[in-house]
Amino acid sequence: MAMLQVQFFSKSMRREVTFSALLPLDTPPVPGQPEKGAKPLKALYLLHGYSGNHTDWIHFSRIRELSDQYNIAVFMPSGENHFYLDDEDKGQLYGEFLGRELIQFTRLMFPLSTDRKDTIIGGLSMGGYGAIRNGLKYPDQFGRIIALSSALIPYTIAGVSPDYQDVIADYNYYKRVFGDLNQLLGSDKDPEAQAKQLKERGTLIPEIYMACGSEDFLLDVNRRFHDYLTQEEILHHYIESAGTHDWNFWNEYIGPAIAWAVTDPESVN
Repeated sequence: MAMLQVQFFSKSMRREVTFSALLPLDTPPVPGQPEKGAKPLKALYLLHGYSGNHTDWIHFSRIRELSDQYNIAVFMPSGENHFYLDDEDKGQLYGEFLGRELIQFTRLMFPLSTDRKDTIIGGLSMGGYGAIRNGLKYPDQFGRIIALSSALIPYTIAGVSPDYQDVIADYNYYKRVFGDLNQLLGSDKDPEAQAKQLKERGTLIPEIYMACGSEDFLLDVNRRFHDYLTQEEILHHYIESAGTHDWNFWNEYIGPAIAWAVTDPESVN
Protein backbone atom coordinates (compact mmCIF):
# COMPACT_ATOMS: atom_id res chain seq x y z
CA MET A 1 0.00 0.00 0.00
CA ALA A 2 1.50 3.30 -1.10
CA MET A 3 0.48 6.23 1.10
CA LEU A 4 1.26 9.74 -0.14
CA GLN A 5 0.71 13.36 0.72
CA VAL A 6 0.55 15.43 -2.43
CA GLN A 7 0.83 19.20 -2.83
CA PHE A 8 0.10 20.99 -6.08
CA PHE A 9 -1.06 24.37 -7.33
CA SER A 10 -4.81 24.36 -7.87
CA LYS A 11 -6.27 26.73 -10.43
CA SER A 12 -9.71 26.31 -8.88
CA MET A 13 -8.42 27.31 -5.45
CA ARG A 14 -5.80 29.80 -6.71
CA ARG A 15 -3.21 28.42 -4.31
CA GLU A 16 -1.31 25.30 -3.33
CA VAL A 17 -3.46 22.56 -1.87
CA THR A 18 -2.70 19.27 -0.13
CA PHE A 19 -4.42 15.91 -0.31
CA SER A 20 -3.69 12.46 1.06
CA ALA A 21 -3.70 9.44 -1.22
CA LEU A 22 -3.77 5.66 -0.86
CA LEU A 23 -2.67 3.56 -3.84
CA PRO A 24 -2.83 -0.25 -3.58
CA LEU A 25 -0.13 -0.73 -6.22
CA ASP A 26 2.52 -2.51 -4.18
CA THR A 27 0.50 -5.24 -2.48
CA PRO A 28 2.76 -8.25 -1.82
CA PRO A 29 1.61 -11.56 -3.29
CA VAL A 30 -0.19 -13.97 -0.95
CA PRO A 31 0.69 -17.67 -1.47
CA GLY A 32 -2.22 -19.56 -2.94
CA GLN A 33 -4.15 -16.44 -3.94
CA PRO A 34 -4.24 -14.79 -7.36
CA GLU A 35 -2.53 -11.42 -7.67
CA LYS A 36 -4.81 -8.40 -7.79
CA GLY A 37 -5.09 -6.53 -11.04
CA ALA A 38 -3.30 -3.23 -10.53
CA LYS A 39 -4.54 -1.11 -13.43
CA PRO A 40 -6.64 0.80 -14.01
CA LEU A 41 -7.80 1.46 -10.46
CA LYS A 42 -11.22 2.56 -9.36
CA ALA A 43 -11.06 5.82 -7.40
CA LEU A 44 -12.81 7.09 -4.28
CA TYR A 45 -12.67 10.80 -3.43
CA LEU A 46 -13.31 10.77 0.31
CA LEU A 47 -14.27 13.88 2.27
CA HIS A 48 -13.80 14.64 5.97
CA GLY A 49 -16.22 16.34 8.35
CA TYR A 50 -16.45 19.77 9.94
CA SER A 51 -13.24 20.90 11.70
CA GLY A 52 -11.27 18.02 10.16
CA ASN A 53 -8.63 17.82 7.42
CA HIS A 54 -7.18 15.55 4.77
CA THR A 55 -5.61 13.20 7.35
CA ASP A 56 -8.77 12.33 9.32
CA TRP A 57 -9.72 9.20 7.43
CA ILE A 58 -6.18 7.83 7.66
CA HIS A 59 -5.89 8.56 11.38
CA PHE A 60 -9.31 7.44 12.58
CA SER A 61 -10.66 4.85 10.15
CA ARG A 62 -9.95 1.53 8.43
CA ILE A 63 -9.58 3.20 5.05
CA ARG A 64 -6.02 1.99 4.43
CA GLU A 65 -7.10 -1.61 5.00
CA LEU A 66 -10.21 -1.12 2.84
CA SER A 67 -8.27 0.48 0.00
CA ASP A 68 -6.10 -2.62 -0.14
CA GLN A 69 -9.00 -5.06 0.32
CA TYR A 70 -11.06 -3.59 -2.52
CA ASN A 71 -8.12 -2.55 -4.71
CA ILE A 72 -9.34 1.03 -4.90
CA ALA A 73 -7.38 4.27 -4.89
CA VAL A 74 -8.53 6.76 -2.26
CA PHE A 75 -7.95 10.52 -2.41
CA MET A 76 -8.67 12.70 0.61
CA PRO A 77 -8.66 16.51 0.15
CA SER A 78 -9.36 19.21 2.74
CA GLY A 79 -12.67 21.08 2.83
CA GLU A 80 -11.64 23.68 5.41
CA ASN A 81 -15.11 24.05 7.00
CA HIS A 82 -16.51 25.30 3.71
CA PHE A 83 -18.87 22.39 3.03
CA TYR A 84 -17.07 21.78 -0.28
CA LEU A 85 -18.91 24.69 -1.92
CA ASP A 86 -17.55 27.33 -4.29
CA ASP A 87 -16.56 30.63 -2.67
CA GLU A 88 -16.66 32.95 -5.65
CA ASP A 89 -15.91 36.05 -3.55
CA LYS A 90 -12.58 34.59 -2.48
CA GLY A 91 -11.99 32.77 -5.74
CA GLN A 92 -11.77 29.44 -3.92
CA LEU A 93 -13.91 27.00 -5.87
CA TYR A 94 -14.08 23.92 -3.64
CA GLY A 95 -16.85 22.32 -5.69
CA GLU A 96 -15.11 22.78 -9.01
CA PHE A 97 -11.89 21.53 -7.44
CA LEU A 98 -13.61 18.29 -6.39
CA GLY A 99 -15.82 17.82 -9.40
CA ARG A 100 -13.27 18.58 -12.09
CA GLU A 101 -9.72 19.54 -11.20
CA LEU A 102 -8.82 16.92 -8.58
CA ILE A 103 -10.16 14.14 -10.78
CA GLN A 104 -8.19 15.37 -13.79
CA PHE A 105 -5.01 15.83 -11.77
CA THR A 106 -5.13 12.41 -10.10
CA ARG A 107 -5.84 10.71 -13.42
CA LEU A 108 -2.74 12.33 -14.87
CA MET A 109 -0.67 11.24 -11.91
CA PHE A 110 -1.91 7.71 -11.23
CA PRO A 111 -3.20 4.67 -13.19
CA LEU A 112 -6.91 5.37 -12.66
CA SER A 113 -9.94 4.33 -14.63
CA THR A 114 -11.53 7.19 -16.54
CA ASP A 115 -14.93 5.49 -16.47
CA ARG A 116 -17.68 7.31 -14.59
CA LYS A 117 -18.85 4.08 -12.96
CA ASP A 118 -15.38 3.57 -11.46
CA THR A 119 -15.28 7.06 -9.94
CA ILE A 120 -16.92 7.47 -6.53
CA ILE A 121 -17.32 10.41 -4.16
CA GLY A 122 -17.98 9.89 -0.45
CA GLY A 123 -17.76 11.50 2.92
CA LEU A 124 -19.05 11.86 6.46
CA SER A 125 -21.06 14.66 8.08
CA MET A 126 -19.97 17.89 6.29
CA GLY A 127 -18.24 15.59 3.81
CA GLY A 128 -21.43 13.56 3.38
CA TYR A 129 -23.19 16.74 2.31
CA GLY A 130 -20.23 17.62 0.09
CA ALA A 131 -20.36 14.18 -1.53
CA ILE A 132 -24.09 14.40 -2.24
CA ARG A 133 -23.97 18.01 -3.45
CA ASN A 134 -20.94 17.58 -5.70
CA GLY A 135 -21.91 14.09 -6.82
CA LEU A 136 -25.19 15.55 -8.08
CA LYS A 137 -23.51 18.74 -9.33
CA TYR A 138 -21.08 16.72 -11.48
CA PRO A 139 -23.08 13.60 -12.46
CA ASP A 140 -20.93 13.08 -15.53
CA GLN A 141 -17.93 12.46 -13.28
CA PHE A 142 -19.28 10.26 -10.49
CA GLY A 143 -21.14 6.98 -10.79
CA ARG A 144 -21.84 6.54 -7.09
CA ILE A 145 -22.05 8.56 -3.89
CA ILE A 146 -21.32 7.42 -0.32
CA ALA A 147 -22.89 9.66 2.34
CA LEU A 148 -22.48 8.82 6.04
CA SER A 149 -24.29 10.91 8.70
CA SER A 150 -24.67 13.65 6.14
CA ALA A 151 -24.95 17.27 7.27
CA LEU A 152 -27.89 18.05 4.97
CA ILE A 153 -28.34 21.38 6.70
CA PRO A 154 -30.02 23.37 3.91
CA TYR A 155 -33.21 21.89 5.40
CA THR A 156 -32.54 23.58 8.75
CA ILE A 157 -30.79 26.85 7.88
CA ALA A 158 -32.85 27.99 4.90
CA GLY A 159 -34.57 31.26 5.72
CA VAL A 160 -33.27 31.56 9.29
CA SER A 161 -33.07 34.96 10.96
CA PRO A 162 -29.83 36.88 11.68
CA ASP A 163 -29.93 35.86 15.36
CA TYR A 164 -29.82 32.14 14.47
CA GLN A 165 -27.28 29.98 16.32
CA ASP A 166 -26.95 26.21 16.56
CA VAL A 167 -24.42 23.82 18.09
CA ILE A 168 -22.05 24.25 15.14
CA ALA A 169 -22.15 27.89 14.02
CA ASP A 170 -24.23 31.04 13.62
CA TYR A 171 -26.11 32.95 10.93
CA ASN A 172 -23.03 34.85 9.74
CA TYR A 173 -21.07 31.66 9.15
CA TYR A 174 -23.88 29.96 7.24
CA LYS A 175 -24.51 33.06 5.16
CA ARG A 176 -20.81 33.26 4.35
CA VAL A 177 -20.69 29.62 3.22
CA PHE A 178 -24.13 29.10 1.64
CA GLY A 179 -24.92 32.62 0.46
CA ASP A 180 -28.38 34.16 0.73
CA LEU A 181 -30.19 31.77 3.07
CA ASN A 182 -33.56 32.96 1.79
CA GLN A 183 -32.58 31.66 -1.66
CA LEU A 184 -30.94 28.44 -0.50
CA LEU A 185 -33.77 26.00 -1.21
CA GLY A 186 -34.03 25.48 -4.94
CA SER A 187 -30.40 26.49 -5.53
CA ASP A 188 -27.52 24.25 -6.60
CA LYS A 189 -26.62 23.96 -2.90
CA ASP A 190 -29.93 22.18 -2.24
CA PRO A 191 -29.60 18.42 -2.92
CA GLU A 192 -33.35 18.00 -3.43
CA ALA A 193 -33.37 20.66 -6.12
CA GLN A 194 -30.31 19.14 -7.78
CA ALA A 195 -31.82 15.64 -7.86
CA LYS A 196 -35.10 17.01 -9.22
CA GLN A 197 -33.36 18.91 -12.01
CA LEU A 198 -31.33 15.86 -13.05
CA LYS A 199 -34.48 13.74 -13.13
CA GLU A 200 -36.40 16.32 -15.16
CA ARG A 201 -33.56 16.58 -17.67
CA GLY A 202 -33.28 12.82 -17.96
CA THR A 203 -29.67 12.94 -16.78
CA LEU A 204 -28.20 9.77 -15.31
CA ILE A 205 -28.21 10.27 -11.53
CA PRO A 206 -25.37 8.77 -9.46
CA GLU A 207 -26.59 6.03 -7.12
CA ILE A 208 -26.46 7.03 -3.47
CA TYR A 209 -25.57 5.03 -0.36
CA MET A 210 -26.77 6.71 2.84
CA ALA A 211 -26.25 5.57 6.44
CA CYS A 212 -27.07 7.38 9.66
CA GLY A 213 -27.20 6.41 13.31
CA SER A 214 -30.53 6.36 15.14
CA GLU A 215 -29.05 8.57 17.89
CA ASP A 216 -27.37 10.99 15.47
CA PHE A 217 -28.39 14.65 15.74
CA LEU A 218 -28.57 14.71 11.93
CA LEU A 219 -30.99 11.80 11.68
CA ASP A 220 -34.01 13.96 10.85
CA VAL A 221 -32.43 15.59 7.78
CA ASN A 222 -31.11 12.24 6.55
CA ARG A 223 -34.58 10.74 6.86
CA ARG A 224 -36.03 13.71 5.03
CA PHE A 225 -33.68 13.35 2.06
CA HIS A 226 -34.22 9.58 2.00
CA ASP A 227 -38.00 10.14 1.95
CA TYR A 228 -37.61 12.60 -0.91
CA LEU A 229 -35.50 10.19 -2.97
CA THR A 230 -38.03 7.42 -2.31
CA GLN A 231 -40.93 9.66 -3.33
CA GLU A 232 -39.16 10.60 -6.56
CA GLU A 233 -38.13 6.98 -7.20
CA ILE A 234 -34.46 7.94 -7.35
CA LEU A 235 -32.24 4.91 -6.86
CA HIS A 236 -30.49 4.88 -3.46
CA HIS A 237 -29.58 2.61 -0.58
CA TYR A 238 -30.52 3.82 2.91
CA ILE A 239 -29.45 2.34 6.25
CA GLU A 240 -30.48 3.51 9.70
CA SER A 241 -29.14 1.65 12.72
CA ALA A 242 -27.99 2.13 16.29
CA GLY A 243 -25.20 4.67 16.54
CA THR A 244 -24.34 8.30 16.98
CA HIS A 245 -22.21 10.88 15.19
CA ASP A 246 -18.80 9.32 15.72
CA TRP A 247 -16.04 7.19 14.25
CA ASN A 248 -17.51 3.99 15.69
CA PHE A 249 -20.48 4.38 13.37
CA TRP A 250 -18.47 5.58 10.38
CA ASN A 251 -16.01 2.69 10.74
CA GLU A 252 -18.92 0.28 10.87
CA TYR A 253 -20.36 1.50 7.58
CA ILE A 254 -17.48 2.68 5.42
CA GLY A 255 -16.55 -0.94 4.64
CA PRO A 256 -20.04 -2.00 3.48
CA ALA A 257 -20.37 1.31 1.62
CA ILE A 258 -17.18 0.71 -0.37
CA ALA A 259 -18.20 -2.90 -1.03
CA TRP A 260 -21.49 -1.57 -2.44
CA ALA A 261 -19.72 1.13 -4.46
CA VAL A 262 -17.30 -1.20 -6.22
CA THR A 263 -19.94 -3.80 -7.09
CA ASP A 264 -21.20 -3.76 -10.66
CA PRO A 265 -24.67 -2.11 -10.76
CA GLU A 266 -26.21 -5.20 -12.30
CA SER A 267 -25.21 -7.18 -9.17
CA VAL A 268 -26.76 -4.77 -6.64
CA ASN A 269 -30.28 -5.47 -5.37
